[in-house]
Amino acid sequence: MKIGLLGCGNVGSAFIKLLIDNRESIKERCGEDLELAAVVVRDLDRERPEWVDPALLTTDARSVVLAPDIDLIVEVIGDVTASKELIEAALQASKSVVTANKALLAESYFELEDLAETVGKDIFFEAAVAGGIPLIRSLRVSLVGERLSRVTGIVNGTTNFILTRMYEENLSFSAALKLAQELGYVEADPRADLEGFDAAAKAAILASIAFGRKVRFNDVQCEGIVHVRESDVNFARRHGFVVKLLAQCERIVVRSEDDEFSVRVFPALLPETHPLAAVRDAFNAVFVEGEAVGELMFYGRGAGGLPTASAVMGDVIDAAQNLRFGSTERRTRTKDARIVDYARLTSQFYVSVEVVDEPGVLASVAEIFGANEVSISSMEQIGLADEARLVFLTHPTTEGSIARTLEGLRRLRTVKEIGHSMRVVTEG
Repeated sequence: MKIGLLGCGNVGSAFIKLLIDNRESIKERCGEDLELAAVVVRDLDRERPEWVDPALLTTDARSVVLAPDIDLIVEVIGDVTASKELIEAALQASKSVVTANKALLAESYFELEDLAETVGKDIFFEAAVAGGIPLIRSLRVSLVGERLSRVTGIVNGTTNFILTRMYEENLSFSAALKLAQELGYVEADPRADLEGFDAAAKAAILASIAFGRKVRFNDVQCEGIVHVRESDVNFARRHGFVVKLLAQCERIVVRSEDDEFSVRVFPALLPETHPLAAVRDAFNAVFVEGEAVGELMFYGRGAGGLPTASAVMGDVIDAAQNLRFGSTERRTRTKDARIVDYARLTSQFYVSVEVVDEPGVLASVAEIFGANEVSISSMEQIGLADEARLVFLTHPTTEGSIARTLEGLRRLRTVKEIGHSMRVVTEG
């Protein structure tokens, strides 16, 4: 059975090595001898690992996708537009597809899966979320009969590395980012990671699979870590919290014909005792909660060539077995998720406010909280020359109320700057 590989970066080259090193054991497991027939690259002259056969390299992706002797396409390019066109062409040419492209799946998963069903082939994507962690397969197969209530996870290794270094080494955001760049954890353009878009794409995929509803990227409420400051992390450390960027997908049970769902990405204060608090550096972890199964946690390397290639290989073996027996992955018809009005959701909040240090300031700030029905759980004041930083932890309140509170604070003459506001997550 012949494979066409689209892309030969870290993941693609690692996949080739796994295929070479484990060829015999793979043949035993899937009953087929998997042969790499072609590798699509952008630059034929680029230096590559010694195990990549130059004779297999080509820049003509479409010829590989349409080649009649190639049975299976593995896509690890990452470019959304080009990848979609190639995957659609592969499926239309009656080839099964394995992809690691989370941004594409967040936008076009249902469209591509419908196409795969129409042509009677598979599209697999285990590596698109949480790298080498076998999460998607667990949700699609092992937990398919479970009514899941919530999926909460750390699904972006870059941001987790930055927040870990800020917490453990007292680094500023910029210093931690520079260290992550030096170690190769950051893409050339880091915005997708830092602004939460990468995690949001993964959250849309997770929610769709976990809840059996269509959730798209635009349904996800998304906040990144670009505004998290050293002072926020220091406060968290002093009070027994850590700061993590979370993807949280939740079923909101309502008295109507169907449940509602929230799918969000946000930086949060987690108690040090929370299961996700101990997830360090570039590791990922996902906490799954269900009615019958209770609580499950998946943990492992969320990125890197070999871990991601391992997940790709698992999908390739599944796809090869289905091709061998003329079967396909089972699919269930899903309808659009009813997305909750996020302003109604309730949480505790951390709010940092820098103010002029003069009499009456605290009273005027507290009045804004009270006017918007936000109850203050605790307050800390830190002197800053002729200014002060006020840090509040609230009792549970709605997203809408905290938004109105922040807007009211911005209008106060004595408020110099609204620092970062973050949710405080205590469940788990």
